Parts: sequence; structure tokens; C-alpha cells
Amino acid sequence: MAVRRPAGRPRRVFAGLAVLLAVALTAAACGSDSDGGSSSGAAGASVSASAGGSLTVADAGFTESKILAEMYAAVLEKAGYKVDRTSVQQTELAQSSLEKGTVDAMPQYVATYADLLNSKVHGPDAASVSSPDLQKSLAALRPLATGLGLTVLDPADAVDQNAFAVSKSFAAQHNLRTLSDLGASGQTVKIAAGPECETRPFCQPGLEKTYGIKISQIVKTGVDTPQTKAAVKDGTAQLGLVLTTDATVTDYDLVVLTDDKKLQNADNLVPIVNTKSLTPQISAALNKLAPVLTTADLADLNKKVDAQREKPADVAKEYLKGKGLLS
Repeated sequence: MAVRRPAGRPRRVFAGLAVLLAVALTAAACGSDSDGGSSSGAAGASVSASAGGSLTVADAGFTESKILAEMYAAVLEKAGYKVDRTSVQQTELAQSSLEKGTVDAMPQYVATYADLLNSKVHGPDAASVSSPDLQKSLAALRPLATGLGLTVLDPADAVDQNAFAVSKSFAAQHNLRTLSDLGASGQTVKIAAGPECETRPFCQPGLEKTYGIKISQIVKTGVDTPQTKAAVKDGTAQLGLVLTTDATVTDYDLVVLTDDKKLQNADNLVPIVNTKSLTPQISAALNKLAPVLTTADLADLNKKVDAQREKPADVAKEYLKGKGLLS
């Protein structure tokens, strides 16, 4: 869900300026139950569920993903696992790492991830299988994930979408309120986003096909990053890929254009886990987030990191303690 992300999400186009691994991708040691198995190490030695084991949890390099990954790490540590954290900012590398088990778990977004896996399995021209209906998207996603050795856990109530912002001055100059307005204006724009935006159906191709928006260049500043918002504010780009849960967009004097033709699918946050690494304890720990986390929570948590400069790990743990999920 990512460009959603995820865009990573094709909608969220999970990307950045470079492919970075913040720490060495640590292997985990493996079980075989679809509801669980132990984590898998380089030597492949089994680790009993009661003994925990080592897991690697990855984020996609942007604020929301980092916060969610820190939540995953915290509840897994409480469940008795040693957790390494890493950041993988490029969608294809993140997917490969999940399938290989060098990353054991990662937050994704249901509808976007369904389309990402469908394109991987059936080719880049495969028709979209995602839907604004969560259950339909899950029904499409789960068999695709299973075929790639991954398990889809319970989606959260929290939902996030791609959004596209312009500066308030640009909106006023061209009388823009919706993405349709931008297409009808005939303006050619540069879009600040992740590099995958060029091919993801909920980013450049979707904007061009659905709205007739003319895009001349992608300014590779990432998904909903401060650099993306700053690029739109200072005119380096005229359109920026942000997220509906970003509470700081107005701080940059930007305005989100309404997605009036419903290009974006609603994307619920969901943990994706390598099936060989999965145990009942891991499922139980991560699934506790599903009924608790809301869209409003996401916006508030993102703002604490982006605007108030708090650390994602601190924000995640404070939230979990407040919800009674950490002692």
C-alpha cells in the first residue's frame, strides 16, 4: 500500500531515491505451519515457538510504514522474539526479501498489494484484481500470496490511500479543486513521487488515463516525504504524491485535489509474513492490531513523527501502551 501503498503499493509506489538496507537482512529459522512455523536462520535450524527466535521486520522507507513496522517489532518482542529492523525502499527488493525469508514480516496495503502480486504472477498487463471492497480485495490477495510463500494476516480497520497535492497558489491560479480540474486545465506538470510512479496504475498511468493529466517528469523524492511536499511548495514539482493520513500537508501550504473519479482503492493496512517463518504466536501478536488501529490514529501518529519530530519507535510504543498492547 507501498505507491498505498504501495505502492509497494502500486498506489503508494513504495520507493525512495535509492535502495537502502538499514541493517543486514537477518535470516530467520523456519517452521512449516501456515498459521505458524518458527523463524529461520542461515543454517536453517529450527527454533521452538516457546524459545522465540530471531525475526526481521522491514518498512518501506516512509513514515507510516516505519511506525507500523515498529509496532510489529514491539508486539513480536513482547511475544518472545528477537527482532531486527530494516528498511527496504524499493518495492521489488522488498517483495523478493519477503519471499526469500530474509525479511519475515512487513506492513502492506490490501488492495494495492493484491494488484502488485497479481502483476508479478500474471504479468504487468494483468487486469486489476483490487476493489474498494475489502473482502473482495482480500479474496484476490490471499491465494496470490500463498502461491508465493506468504501469509496475509488480519487487516486493520485503518485504511490509507494515495492522494495528490498541489500548492495553494497553483490551485488558486488554475482554479483547481479536483484531479479532473487539473486534467481539464491542460497544464503539464512534474510530479514529486517515488520512481515506481512511472509504471504503477494508481500513479502516473492512472492519472493520465483516468484524468487526462499531462505529466512531463517524475521528481524522485519518494512517497509522502518532506522532500516531496517541499518540492511542490517551492515549485520544483507541481503535483506531489502524498497520503490521505498525512496531517502535515497543510503545513507546507498544499491542498489535496479530490479524487473525484475514484482512481484509488481503499487500502487497509495488513501484515504480510513469510509462511515458513510464521508461528501461532506471531499471528496472535500481529493480529491484535487489527481491531485497534484506526485511520484517525494513523494521521495522528504520522504527525507526531513528521511534524513533532518524535521517533517512530517511541511513537509506536507509546500508542501500543495506550491501547493496552504492551505492558
